[in-house]
Amino acid sequence: MPLEIVRNDITKMKVDAIVNAANESLLGGGGVDGAIHSAAGAGLLAECRTLCGCKTGKAKITGGYNLPAKYVIHTVGPIYNDGKHGEKALLESCYRESLALAKEHQCETVAFPLISSGVYGYPKDQALKVAIDVISDFLLENEMTVYIVIFDKAAYKISEKLFSDIAEYIDDNYVDEHTDYSRERIRMNALPQAAPRKRRKKSDDDFLEMCDCKAMLAEDDLNAKLKQIDESFSQMLLRKIDEKGMTDAECYKRANIDRKLFSKIRSDVNYKPSKPTALAFAISLELSLAETEDMLRKAGFALSHSNKFDIIIEYFISKGNYNIFEINEALFAFDQSLLGA
Repeated sequence: MPLEIVRNDITKMKVDAIVNAANESLLGGGGVDGAIHSAAGAGLLAECRTLCGCKTGKAKITGGYNLPAKYVIHTVGPIYNDGKHGEKALLESCYRESLALAKEHQCETVAFPLISSGVYGYPKDQALKVAIDVISDFLLENEMTVYIVIFDKAAYKISEKLFSDIAEYIDDNYVDEHTDYSRERIRMNALPQAAPRKRRKKSDDDFLEMCDCKAMLAEDDLNAKLKQIDESFSQMLLRKIDEKGMTDAECYKRANIDRKLFSKIRSDVNYKPSKPTALAFAISLELSLAETEDMLRKAGFALSHSNKFDIIIEYFISKGNYNIFEINEALFAFDQSLLGA
């Protein structure tokens, strides 16, 4: 998918470029900066000495040396004071400048750390939102795969209010299927049973009439089911794109889907997507919950209240929030699969 949050060591990412959260000297430091210099070797430091430093909010590029990445893009994030001294604008500039350099050097894959969220003190939830907003805007206009690399869960945080709201929604709607069925059986067994009705003897005419009715109902039911499967997932998707007045590119970019996969779906009327891919398109098209359920059925899936992933998706649709990148932030926070390909 074009934007993905991953838990990994950025120095081990096999991408075209990794981004270093550097200091203004570019000569190494602690945290991510120190780890990248250590993994890259002395060649990186030697090249950095020729760059004469870097201003906050700007970015410069070097070779990757001993790293799996071809390039290292060095950017200097702001030190957080109180959020009232231009920190947000400077942090946004770090991501924009880094992405511009990556594009200039024809990078197809780039990995970012969460800039300024360590010793520079930028609140992690706000730093993540800046990263998501700037990168997602860039990806709407450009073809690139971008990773936000989180070293451990402690380094990752969405807003406490959003986390608690989703957690409460899950608590209110989550159903343990097995527990629910057993409780329902107990409840049904505890209900008073109605007295059995006396059956009258059916005549031959009654029997024939009953058979005719069953046959008619079966035929109607079959016709209804056949109508439901007339339209494939691919056909429904393309129809919805036209109905919404969207271009193909707008749709697959908002769905966090790469162009190659969309081309496969468009060219194969019987394409069967994964559930996260089907839901990604439903989010992109801003479908209602009922329309989302319908699109999922075309792909052979359904939403379930015994699945936290499904409940989180339902939460965002119910709130009218169709920002797939924000949804993926929440899914990652709850250890769920991300939307997209």
